[in-house]
Amino acid sequence: MMDAVYRRHETVVSEPAWAVGLMWLGLPLAGAGVGWLLQALAGWLAELPWIPFKGAVELLASVADNEPLATIVSLAAGAVVGLVLAFIGAMETLVVRITDGDVTLRRGDNTQEINRSVVRAVFVDGKQLVLLGRDTEELAREGFDLGAERLRDGFLAHGYPWAAAGDPYRDEFRRWVPDDPELPGSADALLKARAKALEKGDKTDVAELRAELGKLGVVVREESKRQYWRRTHPTSG
Repeated sequence: MMDAVYRRHETVVSEPAWAVGLMWLGLPLAGAGVGWLLQALAGWLAELPWIPFKGAVELLASVADNEPLATIVSLAAGAVVGLVLAFIGAMETLVVRITDGDVTLRRGDNTQEINRSVVRAVFVDGKQLVLLGRDTEELAREGFDLGAERLRDGFLAHGYPWAAAGDPYRDEFRRWVPDDPELPGSADALLKARAKALEKGDKTDVAELRAELGKLGVVVREESKRQYWRRTHPTSG
């Protein structure tokens, strides 16, 4: 479960300290263990005709008898790989800072600030935190890995409109099919491009195309790479 740090004017929801510590300690240790195991098995692995990265395995086997250097290098290399994985994990972790006046969503070097006055609804859609604006447009949709209880409690503590039942406009979504005549402007072309990005797993392109669709008043969500869309509800004021 996420940690929620309550201060006088803010709530910070993030991964618990034990999970962060386990990641930074456990991954390097696991990497060192894998490095040592590969070094110990290098000679046998090099004889297998189907082994991937055969050149690297043969190089490792050629220095396996040079002890203690071979063991030191394998442990160090594995630990470095573990540290890299821990860094990537830390950069992918969502941190949510909630105050009475705004919400800050931080993931690595990317930060988004949203003023409380423009938030119409907050809810969880599967493993994603979603904030809707006054025109029912998506202000943010961010994935997270842990439970939603701390997020819910944090938003409610600061008076945000938490939608316990999920997306209040879910029934308005319809499955996208190419060349749908009810789509505005270039939305169909954007959805086609986004479908290709989803197939390739290009998260950056998927997010950018979502933003472009938002400019056209189209909200999009996906399930198993199938896209669903609805229109926003523009307000007069």
